[in-house]
Amino acid sequence: MTRPFEVGVVVRDLGLMERFYCDVIGCRAERRSRVPQSVGGPAGLGGELTVAWLRVPSGGRVKLILPRSAPVSSGAAPWSTGRPGLSYLTFHVDDMDPVVAALRGAGARPLSDPVVVRAGGRRISFWADPEGNVVELVDERGDEPGPSRSN
Repeated sequence: MTRPFEVGVVVRDLGLMERFYCDVIGCRAERRSRVPQSVGGPAGLGGELTVAWLRVPSGGRVKLILPRSAPVSSGAAPWSTGRPGLSYLTFHVDDMDPVVAALRGAGARPLSDPVVVRAGGRRISFWADPEGNVVELVDERGDEPGPSRSN
């Protein structure tokens, strides 16, 4: 490996999702590029698309991918570990509380009840981003006081 890990997420609204991952999750927009049909087609990407590279503060990148034609619905349940393939993105945060507080106002919805769960000395919380992609937050301060039962 020569660089930090990157993950690509196909989106319907590039601006909305870029604001969500930057303003709420804490990523930083690095660049945006158009991939022409002449590259995207032969590369197996389905044709022309736009890619926004977002730097994760701890390293690595989230690539938001907007195809020229609308992405098709998978028709599958929004999230299940029983379904093969990518299930969720995990972000490790210093303090989960301000992130959780900002998620609802940014169009995300909680996927767990309670919203924040203590597990193995950590606090974890699962959310669906504004387009339904699942995001896990992990806060290593699981034994410290915090709103673990807040909804």
